[in-house]
Amino acid sequence: MILVQETLVDEPVASINFACDLKACKGACCTMPGGRGAPLLNSEIEEIERSFPAVRKYLSKDHLARIEQMGLVEGSAGDHTTPCYDKRACVFVSYENGIAKCSFEKAYFNGEISWRKPISCHLFPLRIDRGGRELVRYEFLAECQPALERGRLEHIALSGFLKDALIRAYGEQWYREFLATCDSWRERRLTANEKVV
Repeated sequence: MILVQETLVDEPVASINFACDLKACKGACCTMPGGRGAPLLNSEIEEIERSFPAVRKYLSKDHLARIEQMGLVEGSAGDHTTPCYDKRACVFVSYENGIAKCSFEKAYFNGEISWRKPISCHLFPLRIDRGGRELVRYEFLAECQPALERGRLEHIALSGFLKDALIRAYGEQWYREFLATCDSWRERRLTANEKVV
């Protein structure tokens, strides 16, 4: 484990390469089977309610009907998620050329809203465990194999790919310390490997 300020970071976060390849995965992270959508912070419910009028035009009739039936969020305080359609796609997904994309993010980049999307989506494939000391961990999913391959081929570190998301979650000072800690950790690991050889 790596400690950055008061947050624990799982070592794979510092060591792997990763860069989403939407042409290959088709936005699989937005359409995972299971019936529960993106985890939400309590504070994000108000953002969803405020942003929904701008994003509804991007959604299919089926997804709008599901929202009408289930509401904009599911769960209870501390355990809210976005609803899913057919126990798979997040109801806020819209499709472009067969690729699942976030309607909030689309509206954000079109200058229609100021909130980008839930932080759990922005940080993916990182997950935050908030029991006791906060832990940031990498979650491997087979659907993300193309992202691992692209990251390796293009030499894109997960820590760099998720720069904006990590700064949004923890701030610029934390991110600078995180990068320095990752560099130090990698150097120590390299030195230890050299001694073994």
